[in-house]
Amino acid sequence: MTKATDWKSYQRVLLPPIKNLHHLNVYREHGGYETLRNVLAQKSPEDVTTEMKRSGLRGRGGAGFPTGLKWSFMPPVDPEKPRYLCCNADESEPGTFKDRQLMEYNPHLLFEGILIAGYAMTLKACYLYVRGEYASWITLMEEELAKAYDANIVGENMMGTKHSMDIIIHKGAGAYICGEETSLMESLEGKRAYPRIKPPFPAQSGIWGAPTTINNVETLACAPLILEKGADWFAAIGAEKNPGPLLYGISGHVNRPGVYEYPTGMLITDLLEIAGGMLGGKKLKAVVPGGASVPVLRADMIEGVTMDVESLKEAGSMLGTAGMLFLDEDTDMVAFLRRVARFYHHESCGQCTPCREGTGWMENLITRIDDGEGNLRDLDLLLDLCDQMEGRTVCALADAAAWPVRNTINRFRQDFEKRCRPATWVVNA
Repeated sequence: MTKATDWKSYQRVLLPPIKNLHHLNVYREHGGYETLRNVLAQKSPEDVTTEMKRSGLRGRGGAGFPTGLKWSFMPPVDPEKPRYLCCNADESEPGTFKDRQLMEYNPHLLFEGILIAGYAMTLKACYLYVRGEYASWITLMEEELAKAYDANIVGENMMGTKHSMDIIIHKGAGAYICGEETSLMESLEGKRAYPRIKPPFPAQSGIWGAPTTINNVETLACAPLILEKGADWFAAIGAEKNPGPLLYGISGHVNRPGVYEYPTGMLITDLLEIAGGMLGGKKLKAVVPGGASVPVLRADMIEGVTMDVESLKEAGSMLGTAGMLFLDEDTDMVAFLRRVARFYHHESCGQCTPCREGTGWMENLITRIDDGEGNLRDLDLLLDLCDQMEGRTVCALADAAAWPVRNTINRFRQDFEKRCRPATWVVNA
């Protein structure tokens, strides 16, 4: 658990207050790439992976899987088969906008993390898969990556060592489903982004059948900090079982929306205070703590709840991407859920019947309620639909669609009942 005073004296490390840090020369003036140089000269790949495991870093992309453990899943090196890293920068979850801050303000920290991961897993190349709508960020990173190649930081015999690795920036296909790791790989291969059935898992058969690891932007950006300052330093920050710095993307009805870097394990109430409190002095009605797919929490459910995997699970939600949406007392929860349902219906790839058909039915039923044409039976039908969708598809998009529907209805049932007509039954004569 985070100590009450930790966040008040916290010094930013992912997004430090350094002007023009996105430029290679400024990044190097502040010690950039020295950690990579020391790793290449002094540590074995196994040492790096061990340090990552000791740090307790968990993936910052939503699932929260231990990063060092994921790196260790790579099979033994086969000289006949290349190995790849995919950096998932397809930031498409509604309410999530933190990765683009790193890509804009500190892209070289990401590049350095990619190169450290490549050394630890003996990889040939990294594909940095960036959301297609992030055109400006893609251009910026391409320019800075070219400088890193010219400085022999990336590419053949990087920094004068025997280790070589390439970074390829790939513009995404503009679809939410491409953020699912196997869909991302399908898209990279030039195919329609249908999720793959697992097993085999990417570490055994990923891009073009080669061993592949997929990590999120923020996850990889933590690697240079861990190798520079040590696993013990990282593990001492924030929540005990989910440690380290974390980027909180705060939006909704707050006075100062934006991306804030603080330790994991922050109280939700403290983060609301940091964001300037509720807009217009209104009361808080609900919080979505980790992107649109995670279960919503009522205002009376957040007292003492902290932003880490364990605390949010106990409260009935998830950390997800730490994209926090604060909703005020005047929020129409039916209209809110209608927008969420429309997104998942639109973004379903259509491969699995429960998702393809279920998301459409969800949107239609919620639209009917929002338009004043629904009845009380529709609420139970929606909850039954969630049960028929969750866990019955190749990827988790159906789950992501079902969780907000089920929990918003259950936790704000009165809001929905007020908009419904009494149930009517037709009895055959």
